Amino acid sequence: MQTPTPSGKRRGRPPKVPRHHPDTREALIHCGVEVLTEQGFVSTGIDGVLKRVGVPKGSFYHYFDSKEAFGHAVLACYADYFARRLDRCLLDAGLSPLERLRHFTQNAQEGMARHDYRRGCLVGNLGQEVTLLPAGFDERLEAILQDWQRRVADCLRLAQTQGELAGDADCDALAAFFWIGWEGAVQRARLVRGPAPLVLFRQEFFARLPR
Repeated sequence: MQTPTPSGKRRGRPPKVPRHHPDTREALIHCGVEVLTEQGFVSTGIDGVLKRVGVPKGSFYHYFDSKEAFGHAVLACYADYFARRLDRCLLDAGLSPLERLRHFTQNAQEGMARHDYRRGCLVGNLGQEVTLLPAGFDERLEAILQDWQRRVADCLRLAQTQGELAGDADCDALAAFFWIGWEGAVQRARLVRGPAPLVLFRQEFFARLPR
């Protein structure tokens, strides 16, 4: 028989989030972001998320009708977070436009290193399994990528006005190329568990920009 601790909690059991506590939904989504950036949607089980958060299954279905609804909520949370992260880098007035983009790639690399390259980009992960996802995920993923692409294109256009980039450069095409290449580098970095693909892409992308 376990001896209660002074706080009244039993040793060895994770703290429970109250069933309908306002933080429960956020805790589930936050855990979902962590898990899906490591293992994707298809292989993620709801029971595993509930165990990590420490809430009963009834709490999950109070907030989400299904795993699919949960996936969309997690994706929306990640998209909002990543857009803010991009803005912090790409709107940094203390750096030139191209240095802002370079800083983003360096910052992202450091983030992957903190997790030993186990976690990648949630959007990229879901894109890898898009043929197995419920209908609607493909359109949402593409919309998120288009949003990120627009932010990078705006940064590149600013680089044009400041003389860092050739005036006749196609900024929309370069931004599309950036995300196609960067997402591939992130996936490869996870595969090799190291930074080499990220470093190579960053080096070649900036070296080949039209000046």
